[in-house]
Amino acid sequence: MTEQAPRADKAPKWLKPTTEYGPLAVFFLAYYLQKDLLVATGGLMAATAVSLVLSLVTIKKVPMMPLITAIIVGVFGGLTLLLNDETFIKLKPTIVQALFAVILLGGLAFGKALLKPVMGSAWPMSETGWRRLTLHFGLFFAAMAVLNEVVWRTQSEEFWVNFKVFGLMGLTFLFVLTQIPLMNRYALPEEAKDRSEG
Repeated sequence: MTEQAPRADKAPKWLKPTTEYGPLAVFFLAYYLQKDLLVATGGLMAATAVSLVLSLVTIKKVPMMPLITAIIVGVFGGLTLLLNDETFIKLKPTIVQALFAVILLGGLAFGKALLKPVMGSAWPMSETGWRRLTLHFGLFFAAMAVLNEVVWRTQSEEFWVNFKVFGLMGLTFLFVLTQIPLMNRYALPEEAKDRSEG
């Protein structure tokens, strides 16, 4: 009898933080060890590839969002190294954040709250709640895209590296905290949660 691969929802607890934050940690360490954004970009690309392989080996699939991010890292990181131009890797956060904003706000334009399929099982809410939360996240990602453009175009390279590693993550964490009252306000009653899970 062959051993079945673990399902994505049964993945080891270490997998998600390792694959999400591992490449960022490699980028940060490589930059500060060499003070060279091109070296850090190469490290980011290699670590991103390793994270995809790790997901594939562990849960026999690659989640969609890490795959999209990896493709963007590959394209913009590759252009950075090929053309010896750091502009492209600095544009990568702008493109990722803008893409998320377009997907979420575009979904709302067609009547779809696209955060619900991603977060619905963890936090059941009414349709109104999902629409509002999706709008807030869409606007937040758009603001982060603009902010990254302002930072890399006006600040030093080292400042931008710190902003990319700590600033974007910290602002995202703070933003999520500000959305907890909304999620509590529109959370389904306990019995509705039970029905949605059944």
